[in-house]
Amino acid sequence: MRRLLILVALLLGAALPAAAAVNHAELVTGPFKTGPDVTKKCLECHEKQAKDFMKTPHWTWKEEQVVDGKKLAFGKINAINNFCIALPTNEPRCTSCHAGYGWKDGSFDFTKAENVDCLVCHDTTGTYKKFPSGAGHPVYEGETKEFPPGKPWPAVDLLKVAQSVGKPSRATCGACHFYGGGGDHVKHGDLDSSLAKPSAEIDVHMGRGGMVCEGCHMATNHVIKGEALLVAGGGEGLRVQCTDCHKPSAAHDDPVLVQHTKKVACQTCHIPAMARDLPTKVWWDWSKAGQEIKVETDAFGMKTYDKMKGEFRWNKDYAPTVMWYDGTVDKMLPGEKIDPKKPVWLVKPLGDRKNPNARLTPFKIMAGKQPYDTENRYAVYVNLFGPQGYWKTYDWNQSIANGMKAANLPYSGKYDFFETRMAWKVNHMVAPKEKALACDDCHGAKGRLDWKALGYPGDPRKTSSKKP
Repeated sequence: MRRLLILVALLLGAALPAAAAVNHAELVTGPFKTGPDVTKKCLECHEKQAKDFMKTPHWTWKEEQVVDGKKLAFGKINAINNFCIALPTNEPRCTSCHAGYGWKDGSFDFTKAENVDCLVCHDTTGTYKKFPSGAGHPVYEGETKEFPPGKPWPAVDLLKVAQSVGKPSRATCGACHFYGGGGDHVKHGDLDSSLAKPSAEIDVHMGRGGMVCEGCHMATNHVIKGEALLVAGGGEGLRVQCTDCHKPSAAHDDPVLVQHTKKVACQTCHIPAMARDLPTKVWWDWSKAGQEIKVETDAFGMKTYDKMKGEFRWNKDYAPTVMWYDGTVDKMLPGEKIDPKKPVWLVKPLGDRKNPNARLTPFKIMAGKQPYDTENRYAVYVNLFGPQGYWKTYDWNQSIANGMKAANLPYSGKYDFFETRMAWKVNHMVAPKEKALACDDCHGAKGRLDWKALGYPGDPRKTSSKKP
């Protein structure tokens, strides 16, 4: 009866009740052998939603944008980073965080709606988990899988999950976004599993206010507002701004603070420290991989070496790097020539003191070393995962050749390592207002900012009485 009423409503053009109000236990019957089988059932009522989703970067992992005057499709699908380097040839491992099923190589069919994974975002049971190297699939009934070796992964009860779907939660969003870069608290510095159930000291919005991700990252036709700098290209309308909810003139009584908001991002004062509870990775040196180096732990209890991945450094509860940011980004494109004699920015915010649209904004700076083609002078793609990958063979030359072939770029057969930088904008882990930065945290002898690097002749509180 419930399904009949919904179908009638659809035919009459009437609005349906909110997703969380629908009892899917009355609508969804099984059994289901695979995730795509569940999706086929979802499509009986939600074909439009699937088609909408298939237009989004969460599905395509790319976005049409202009970089260095060139219009191209760019994003996680082809960008080079200084964590796990790149996607091509590593798909079965990387796509465990793709909202789809079966993306195991370059032949994945992005046009098949049954490849969409509805459950990864809409599970409310907490039992739906993709297998780490399963190209987006969970473990199914009758399968026996381990990851890492010796740790069995339980099969997912697909019918139970499908009958219990609802709105996304911090847990479903965090299943991917807390674990980017190869593990928990690795990539972002302001996103990790401590935000699943944080205290107000870790994040005042989520801890004290109980906000969920969609409170800021609202969606229209499955296009979710908010983009990382690596992908960002959708323009102002897709960015989440503090001023979407907080107006500076209303939030501050002091006119000096209101004046500061014209050149200082809200996050700069209200996120005085990142990686508040768990340390974040700040250095990854691939040139040290493959060696027999003693594995040690640092002051935070984190390992500083892994033979498969190289040398690491971590930091915790520390101040972000403040840089000018006008909303635009410089990105290193595939095949772009580099100067290996100096650190190369893979992703860098743009802006300066004279730019009226630029604000002093906090970033996590990720640094490291990774391979490049010494003859062609560009960064290379590396096959890490799989039987021919570096993690099996420890053969850089062959692994690079495999990666470059998949990326359709020439490889000279000669490689070395160069130093890289990436900027990750800090938006989360907002402190309670009483913990926000005060004047002397930035100004004065013990101030945290490098004023000359920011384009000032010195501390503006001393050198000028003009606007910040």
